[in-house]
Amino acid sequence: MAKQIEGVSERILDCAKAEFLEKGFTDASLRTIAANADTTTGSIYTRFGDKEGLFRAIVEPAADGMMQILLENQKAFHALAQETQRREMEAYSFRGMDVVLDYMYGHFELFRLLLDASHGTKFQHFLDELVRIEVEYTYKYMEAVGCKTGKSGMVTEEFLHIVTTSFFNGVFEVVRHQMDKESAKGYIKMLQRYHMAGFDTIYSWEKNG
Repeated sequence: MAKQIEGVSERILDCAKAEFLEKGFTDASLRTIAANADTTTGSIYTRFGDKEGLFRAIVEPAADGMMQILLENQKAFHALAQETQRREMEAYSFRGMDVVLDYMYGHFELFRLLLDASHGTKFQHFLDELVRIEVEYTYKYMEAVGCKTGKSGMVTEEFLHIVTTSFFNGVFEVVRHQMDKESAKGYIKMLQRYHMAGFDTIYSWEKNG
């Protein structure tokens, strides 16, 4: 097997990121990427398999990292005692979102790719996977604190999916609009307060009639 030339993979990844950001996955050209990286399409296939393999090499670490942050935050919270969960839910949520925001802004262009350039790859379902995790643990919280609307079936999985999707779409608007980080912090805190007020209504729905 021929030895791979040092630095070519890095040039391919850099040029591919620029091409995917400009054109999206579907319209991106491997020939253009290869030419800009001063290599051949064969070199890309050797290193990354195909165009989706190249896209995956760029975005998968950021996608996996976000999933891990969300899961670890949820698991840590749900390991707390019931009364602690009830008392600390809002503060814990705000702290967790600060971690998410720091991570997004540390990998900003990769999240632009995940959100707006991934159609045609498995990563087009990235948002859906985040929503699935959040809905699962929202149910766990409702069970832990004895939420009657969850037990009675008044709050359905479909409803939680809709409102959670709305929340995450709102969060990711800071990426789509390319907000500076400080502006994004204020926006997301306001968004959290808005959604928490809605969930407070849901949790006390039966009690209030």
